[in-house]
Amino acid sequence: MEPRKLIYVVDDDENVQMVVDRYLIREGFSVKIFSGAEEAVAAMEAQLPNMVILDVMLPGMDGYEFCKWIRARSDLPIIMVSARDEEVDRILGLELGSDDYLAKPFSPRELVARVRTVFRRIRPPSAQFLDAEQQTSLPACGSLILRDSEHRIVSGTNDLPLTTKEYELLAHFIRHKSQAFTREQLLTQVWGYEFISDERSIDDLVKRLRKKLAAANSRAEIVTVWGFGYKLEGEEYPM
Repeated sequence: MEPRKLIYVVDDDENVQMVVDRYLIREGFSVKIFSGAEEAVAAMEAQLPNMVILDVMLPGMDGYEFCKWIRARSDLPIIMVSARDEEVDRILGLELGSDDYLAKPFSPRELVARVRTVFRRIRPPSAQFLDAEQQTSLPACGSLILRDSEHRIVSGTNDLPLTTKEYELLAHFIRHKSQAFTREQLLTQVWGYEFISDERSIDDLVKRLRKKLAAANSRAEIVTVWGFGYKLEGEEYPM
């Protein structure tokens, strides 16, 4: 039997703690509750969870700072929750690397559904190997291969460690290799947002993806199209 996934819930509202704890345990997850980021930091140094559900408004280190702390060390899934439902707050949460953002008050059932959705997106790689014909039919660019049904992007023979948003952006580039997109187009086509003026989230994701592609010695790179946006280009990779 697969072990229960461990979720850290970091929220100083006792009512939220109680309701989220009850629903997640009922759905088969293990849960640890923390009222502040500092407590969760200490716990994570001893045991990494499978996911963090993180409130933005915390005493001491706030949720945004804690999200940055996690992202500097791990690709751990993060769902941010907040009473602040302004567009800029959602964008900032995603810029910092959260996988989802849920406004308070929220339905516990919706939170559970989002938890399951994020876990599905990052499910472990399949043990199935593809033959050469199947490999060449997959979307690819340079050394990158998009195995969308498994939610994986492979560089050579190694999986790239990507957050949900990093995966979605890079997958979009691979599907449309050598095609240039403006930041506004990427926000609309990848996120589905419209009429967003703050496009820094794209620049932040591109910086992170470039670092990961360089670390993987990828033959593909995200190129800046000056005065326009970005595109993905790569050398042909022998199969």
